[in-house]
Amino acid sequence: MTHDSDILIVGGGLNGPALALALAQAGHSVTVIDALSEKVRRNAAFDGRSYALALASVRLLSAIGIWERVAKNAQPMLEIKVSDGRAGEGAAPFFMHFDHAEIEEGPMGHMLEDRFLRRAFLEAMEETQGITHLAGETVIAQDIHPAHVSVTLASGKTLSGRFLIGSDGRASGTAERAGIQRTGWDYGQTALVCAIEHELPHKGIAHQFFMPPGPLAILPLPASMSSIVWSEKEETAAKFAELSDAGFMEVLRPRFGDFLGEIKLKGKRFTYPLGLTVANSFIADRLALIGDAAHGMHPIAGQGLNAGLRDVGALAQVLQEASHRGEDIGAPDVLARYQQWRRFDTSTLALATDLTNRLFSNDNPLLRLGRDLGMGAINAMPGLRRKFIREAAGLTGDLPALMRG
Repeated sequence: MTHDSDILIVGGGLNGPALALALAQAGHSVTVIDALSEKVRRNAAFDGRSYALALASVRLLSAIGIWERVAKNAQPMLEIKVSDGRAGEGAAPFFMHFDHAEIEEGPMGHMLEDRFLRRAFLEAMEETQGITHLAGETVIAQDIHPAHVSVTLASGKTLSGRFLIGSDGRASGTAERAGIQRTGWDYGQTALVCAIEHELPHKGIAHQFFMPPGPLAILPLPASMSSIVWSEKEETAAKFAELSDAGFMEVLRPRFGDFLGEIKLKGKRFTYPLGLTVANSFIADRLALIGDAAHGMHPIAGQGLNAGLRDVGALAQVLQEASHRGEDIGAPDVLARYQQWRRFDTSTLALATDLTNRLFSNDNPLLRLGRDLGMGAINAMPGLRRKFIREAAGLTGDLPALMRG
């Protein structure tokens, strides 16, 4: 039977195109079905939304030809400072400080704006033989057959392939249509996201400031700008989101502090609810899930996209190895290898971010003392500190070949 493509990918955000490039470069034909129009993705202006890309993720992006397109717009993260405290009171005396100079591989990661990454993926997909990008199309039905899959689009068109991949976010229609249940809970927190311009240079230092309602991440962007991811209780965040830009800056300043001098808002503000959601299975018949379709976690460690790119690297490697052995890439035992590789790792990471958020997002004096002493102890032990740095750089665990550099 002839197919429109070997592999159909539902979702044209970031993980879907990354996997499409990895698979096409390995000789597979791929169709990416993208709900957003190409014009919207291509013409995105500055809006402050950015990603903390771990070193392992940068390696993968380099391997599939994306990093060379975006490197000039990226900001290296040279240090990470983690502290605990209350708004307006400054940080506690015990903290963690991670410096990239303590590992040999280079910067722990880079900050990169969403608009540059999306545009680079669009251009790379256009230039790569074997990739068909269907923009402005949504899947309304999918059917799994013994040797192939088919999807029906809202436009009425039907596509067939050997294998279906869901990269369509936390509310994945692909997973739902496959009958895959999810486990998770709401945190009662909302993330307030924006970019700010500041008077003094950030020197490539990322800050994570834990406050009782939730953490505030200050992440360096090129020039004198930083990306803000501020987690607050739902009710408080809703009030802050309704404030004028000037009013918002008034509530941000005492939490931000004055270590970067005067600050002002740059671009738009965004909010999104925070919760944990993990698919009970990452696979079904002739189907696999990647990225947020498989797992969505708290942004506390900035691991969402990095975890998704690990899925990309793992699934691309499993399919390539199966193909070289002459196996059916949609066979249950092939997909089981992907699930075995990724499900434990992502579940562990999701629970670790959950535990960290619960441990730090409170004002219990005993917990506060314990975590501050713990951070001070970690900071005083070079060997343990180096392990945390390698973890932040994404260099631990069973890395896919595309992430090994």
